[in-house]
Amino acid sequence: MIKTSTAPYAALLLRVSLGVLFLAHVALKIFVFTVPGFVAYFATLGLPAIAAYAIIALEFFGGVALILGVYAPWVALPLALEMLGTIVMVHGANGWLFTNKGGGWEYPAFWAVSLVVLFLLGDGVLALKPVGRTIK
Repeated sequence: MIKTSTAPYAALLLRVSLGVLFLAHVALKIFVFTVPGFVAYFATLGLPAIAAYAIIALEFFGGVALILGVYAPWVALPLALEMLGTIVMVHGANGWLFTNKGGGWEYPAFWAVSLVVLFLLGDGVLALKPVGRTIK
């Protein structure tokens, strides 16, 4: 049974917390690993440098969009795909537990599921919607 009176607030809490987590995640890439360091890491995975820049942009702008509630359900989908990509390209071979060396895939999997839940729930309350547009 869905509590329709509180579901919009649940979506708000999920949306904002995921947005804050993405901003923290991208801040780690920028300020700790540094952009050149993150690009170099992508090269070790056999991925092009442009993909590293795209991930940084996706996490930054996606995090902001989630917090503000601008097309949040649709922003959640590419972010979920990114998390699934980290499982395939980075964390999958490290086992289940994220505390394993190199980080396992439990945390990215939980994050991906949370983003899909947000997609299914919708924006929630206090979402900025572009004027004249509604996503249903």
